[in-house]
This record gives sequence, C-alpha cells and structure tokens, in this order.
Amino acid sequence: MENLRALFGGEAPSDTSALLEQAVQSYADTGEAERLLWQAHRASPDALPVYFSLYKFYFYKGDLENAGLSARMALLAAARQGAFDADWRELTAASADWTKYDGPAHFYLFSLKALAFIRLRQGARAEAQAILDKLAEIDSSDSVGASVIRSMAAGATDGPA
Repeated sequence: MENLRALFGGEAPSDTSALLEQAVQSYADTGEAERLLWQAHRASPDALPVYFSLYKFYFYKGDLENAGLSARMALLAAARQGAFDADWRELTAASADWTKYDGPAHFYLFSLKALAFIRLRQGARAEAQAILDKLAEIDSSDSVGASVIRSMAAGATDGPA
C-alpha cells in the first residue's frame, strides 16, 4: 500500500486499506478476494488505489473484460477528482498538469496506459494504438512508461479492432 500512496498521492482510509490487504491475502480464493475488493470500493468509492487494485486483480486473474471495465472506472474517478474530461479522446496537454507525479492526473495517465495494454491483450490493436498516441501527446515525458506498451504494440500482429 505504501508504494500506491507514493504513486497516486493520497491514501485510502485505514478500513479500506485493510480490506485491500485482506484481498491480497485472499488472492487464491478468487471469489473472496473479489468480494473484499468491491467491499473496499463501496467503503471508499473515491479512493484511487481501490481502482488500481480492481483492474490489476482482474488482469492477473485473466478476466480482461472486467479489467477493462475497472480501468475505465478508474479513469472516470481520476478525471472527476482532477476536474478534467474523462474521455481520453478529448484531452490535450493543457487539460491538466500531467507533469505532477502524484494525484489524479498521474493516476489517470497510469490507468490509461493499463487500458491500452488490456485492449492490446484483447486484440483491439487499433484502439490500443489510439490510446498510446494520446498518451504520447499528453505525457510527452513518458512519465508512466507507455513507451514500453507502444513497443509491444508495434510488434503485435493485427487482431480484431
């Protein structure tokens, strides 16, 4: 949890952090871990680390559909907190201070990178590439490392869009 706070500039309330920790401990029991994650979400719907935990959980469980949905929920929450447009297609370099390494704008960038990777894994190469192009535009310093996903996308074979 400590590195999540450092990455996203803030922390979840202690009861929510405890639920996230319990979910990690229950990872092998998918149903229980999922229940705890959603309980954490209900307890703290504005806590960005909860969204991170949700999309990582689903991704590692191989549930790309729910990983993508969770990443999109993360984008909505971060945009609401950062007071910028939630639709990545509408964002520009001036939409937020993308250079700050903490807070909702950075979390948005990080979650958008995750969504690009998820979409790439789902075979939606065109959408993944569009997201990566947007990340290159608004995060020109590559603070979230989207160039790694961009390299993967360049080597990917065409799949369903």
